[in-house]
Amino acid sequence: MKNNTIIKAFFALFLLTLIWGYNWIVMKLAIQYASPFQFAALRTFIGALMLFLVLIITKRPLKLQEFPTMLALGLLQTCGFTGLLILALVVGGAGKTSVLSFTMPFWVLLFAWPMLGEKVQGWQWLAVIFALFGIALIFDPLHIKGDGISMFMALGSGISWAISVIVSKKLHQRRPDLDLLNITAWPTLLGSLPIVVVALLMPAPPIVWSQTFILTVTYSIFLSGSLAWVLWMYALQRLPAGIASMASMLIPVIAVACAWLQLGERPNQIELAGMGLIALALVIISTITIRKHQAVNVAQGQE
Repeated sequence: MKNNTIIKAFFALFLLTLIWGYNWIVMKLAIQYASPFQFAALRTFIGALMLFLVLIITKRPLKLQEFPTMLALGLLQTCGFTGLLILALVVGGAGKTSVLSFTMPFWVLLFAWPMLGEKVQGWQWLAVIFALFGIALIFDPLHIKGDGISMFMALGSGISWAISVIVSKKLHQRRPDLDLLNITAWPTLLGSLPIVVVALLMPAPPIVWSQTFILTVTYSIFLSGSLAWVLWMYALQRLPAGIASMASMLIPVIAVACAWLQLGERPNQIELAGMGLIALALVIISTITIRKHQAVNVAQGQE
């Protein structure tokens, strides 16, 4: 029974990576029919409503707590991460944008030093060096291209996501009793409101409600949003957090492969080398994280 449960959890994790990996191509297609803010507003606001629907169905707590932190998380996770990455997709490639956005674990490693007192040690420095060289190769500062601004936005989305992780970790240390889905729904809703206001105020052509756009919005809200979150919760409850987080490494790989096959975004050799170094850095970081979790579990078991 236990083995069957673990297999189902890994299957849920694999399905999650496919959904989130292909979502980068979905977003790239969607902004051809609507402005970035129009699409972001639809995706985040309706997505937040879906999360609240799940809260109601599962009878989880609806009350808003820790408002200042919830607002900060909303601005970082929704406005910062989602807003910047969708803007980056306007002129940048889906594959490259996903790789730069998923430098998040690298930035968490660096920001945890001054903000949480978690020093970079040992093999972590090797991950830092690999990630920095990988970012430099993708940017290619000596021959920077027209998508330079897009790459900075993609990198900014990863940095914003990383800061939100630090804020979330501090919140969990202070209030471990808070419901995980509740503290996801409220920041999503609060963070979506500024995007909705900008989408309403900023001049833009009307949305082209084509079949493709309707499908992309549906995919982003229901598959990439609601279903993917349920899959993540299911896997997280049945697998160690370190192992579950390793799944995030497959997402940019799937995004790059799909962008290559469907959109013809073929990375050159220098960009591939940069992506490889970033992937290697994330492998090192994830491996260290898993070993730390295992060591903590062993220590707790001995007590």
